Amino acid sequence: MNSLLLNFPESFDTERLTIRSPQPGDGVAFNAALLDSLEACRPWMPWAQKAPTVEESEEVMRKAHARFLLREDLMLLVFLRSTGVLVASSGLHHIDWTVPRFEIGYWGRTPYCGHGYVTEAVAGIAGFAQQTLGARRVEIRAAEANVRSWRIPEKLGFAHEATLRQWMRTPDGTLHDLRVYSKVS
Repeated sequence: MNSLLLNFPESFDTERLTIRSPQPGDGVAFNAALLDSLEACRPWMPWAQKAPTVEESEEVMRKAHARFLLREDLMLLVFLRSTGVLVASSGLHHIDWTVPRFEIGYWGRTPYCGHGYVTEAVAGIAGFAQQTLGARRVEIRAAEANVRSWRIPEKLGFAHEATLRQWMRTPDGTLHDLRVYSKVS
């Protein structure tokens, strides 16, 4: 399968959200969401160790847009349908189009956490991967200590396949176990 020849939408909606690929010009909104969320993301995400400039965030958006078009990585931004506010970032990563197989990653904008937006987005993205992209396997990985993160696949009925012991170091150097969840079709 030549993934470059696959046609699929760059956006879709769930009940409360619009989920779409990054576009040139999204840097300002993405930067604001990152700045709101750095403290919460810092323990888990290597990219959250320092505050990016708007220019750096715009560069990330443009590179992500190009990678989306090349079907190398499908970063997705999550917006409230009612207001257009960016409330999360997610996507389909570590893609193997020969299966097809995807890993969903995510983080929520701190002031909007606790309203189920990330859970709704992950459910929508998993459905998009399976129904539109023909995914045979959708995977979510989360540090054992990041309970809020691994509760999402559990709520959505993903199977807990394994806990990989001493699998990863967080940005502060702490060694953590990694929980692996999947949905297969």
